[in-house]
Amino acid sequence: MSERWTEERPWGRFLNLLESPETKVKLIEVDPQKRLSYQSHEKRSENWTIISGMALVTLNEEDVSLKNGDHIFIPAKAKHRIKNSGSDKLRFIEVQTGDYFGEDDIRRYGDDFKRN
Repeated sequence: MSERWTEERPWGRFLNLLESPETKVKLIEVDPQKRLSYQSHEKRSENWTIISGMALVTLNEEDVSLKNGDHIFIPAKAKHRIKNSGSDKLRFIEVQTGDYFGEDDIRRYGDDFKRN
């Protein structure tokens, strides 16, 4: 599959698959041994389904390992992050639900790349 990535990030990239008033759906790819910031969202929850690779998800200070086919629900306001714990790219589908899906609805508590 050939994708035109919506945005590159220091940990990998994402592609917006669907944007509507009710939901936003992304394909997210995380490079080996990289992780997203430890963050929360005020206005949305997220459902993550792993489609390839190995993930370590931190949800409110608890770690959960996930593999192909596994999924996890991230409630609004919950602190969370995902790490690619493997040597291949981690790919997952993120389905956002709520009343606002802007990239500025991110509160970071820790970030490997020193972003606010």
